Amino acid sequence: MSCQSDAAYEDLNRDPKNPTQVEADFLFNAATKSLYDQMTSTNVNTNVFRMLGQHWTETTYIDEANYNLNQRNIPQNHWSEMYRDVLLDLTTARENTNNDADLTQAEKDTRNAQIEILMVYTWAQLVETYGDIPYTQALNATEYVLPVYDDAATIYTDLLSRLTAAIPTITGSGFGSSDPIYGGDSASWKKFGNSLLLRMGIRVADAPGFSSLAQTAVQTAVSGGVFTSNADNASLVYSNTTPNTNPVWVDLVQSGRQDFVIANTLVDIMNDLQDPRRPYYFDENLGSGVYKGGPYGDSNSYNLYTHVGAPMLDPTNPASLLDFSEVSFYLADAAERSLSGTPALAEGFYNAGITASFDYWGVPGVAAYLAKPDVKYTSAPGTWKEKIGKQLWLAMYNRGYEAWTAWRTYDVPTFNLPVDTGNPVPTRYTYPVNEQNLNVDNYTAAASAIGGDDQTTKLFWDVN
Repeated sequence: MSCQSDAAYEDLNRDPKNPTQVEADFLFNAATKSLYDQMTSTNVNTNVFRMLGQHWTETTYIDEANYNLNQRNIPQNHWSEMYRDVLLDLTTARENTNNDADLTQAEKDTRNAQIEILMVYTWAQLVETYGDIPYTQALNATEYVLPVYDDAATIYTDLLSRLTAAIPTITGSGFGSSDPIYGGDSASWKKFGNSLLLRMGIRVADAPGFSSLAQTAVQTAVSGGVFTSNADNASLVYSNTTPNTNPVWVDLVQSGRQDFVIANTLVDIMNDLQDPRRPYYFDENLGSGVYKGGPYGDSNSYNLYTHVGAPMLDPTNPASLLDFSEVSFYLADAAERSLSGTPALAEGFYNAGITASFDYWGVPGVAAYLAKPDVKYTSAPGTWKEKIGKQLWLAMYNRGYEAWTAWRTYDVPTFNLPVDTGNPVPTRYTYPVNEQNLNVDNYTAAASAIGGDDQTTKLFWDVN
């Protein structure tokens, strides 16, 4: 015993089931899955974006479809999940990566870039959801128990800079087999980073003072290489065994619940267009070729209205943070604004966005659909923003957050007011109750800075 070192004694006191330091690979993987689960779930306690985008509505419990989001503390739950289980784990993964003496600097750089892309995605999502948020003092409870809220536009500017700097440093496989998105493929990660940069550039293109930054972001993204097919999608493939099944399967199949039907907002528009995606998006429970959406925000009978389609009930159904269809519509937008290319190119990108959606769902007949007068780019009603926004919103089925954000960005289609209350459609989440109670001074300053902590407050980028 006299020969044992202090370190040896200390090892005897370590609990192997509760490690004090977790490997960066594990943290990266865990944070990635937490992010995908949170953005994909349809659990009304954590994610109601499919209701905010009016693709789905509810049956018995209709608070969320009527925009009562604080009954279940949804803004708090989303905030906690993104800060604690995504950003904090990614931050620790970065620290552990930088302290790993077995990695070369190039390997560290690539890992850090992969971490940075997911962090920028998460930070941007929080800004786009709440507005001003804790940023510079966040994730450091040792020094900042009650962090200040940073200006949303300032945060977004910094995120654009961070993402632009990170993408070129991807030179190797990074997390390799521990990377559940691309398995360490560096070219795919660069496309993901550039596609995210394109999305963020388009998101702020109308914001005051952002015209130059938006153009630089879009041009940098396009020149660097964005998604060119559905094979590039930033997707996570789920397993058919728990706990790694798709959260939608958990909420709709494993639970045995019948809480949702398709909203009339979506079904009516797709019926008007005779959209061939309907039997792929929806279940033909009402008879072949019959689709009837539940009145949005009403107490709907599950048996009387159209249900979620079979592909989304598969436990292995992949989830995406960003896909080729979405990117194509952003390229159409960029062309119309002459941020990248010219307006003459917009139609081709618009058609590519619709085609990518059809291909993803395995739907035939895209050529005939594109030729419909109400779909064809040169004859469809509305401005170019309305044409792009409507088809982007249709393509974002099963991507509730992006469906809601497409509506916030392009102001189409016209959403229904919920039948039960008539409450206006939210344009943001309110701040969590915990922030209001515990971080009072900083919360109060932030609420005042954005124009009031209300669900209908417009955020800095939502200016239409």
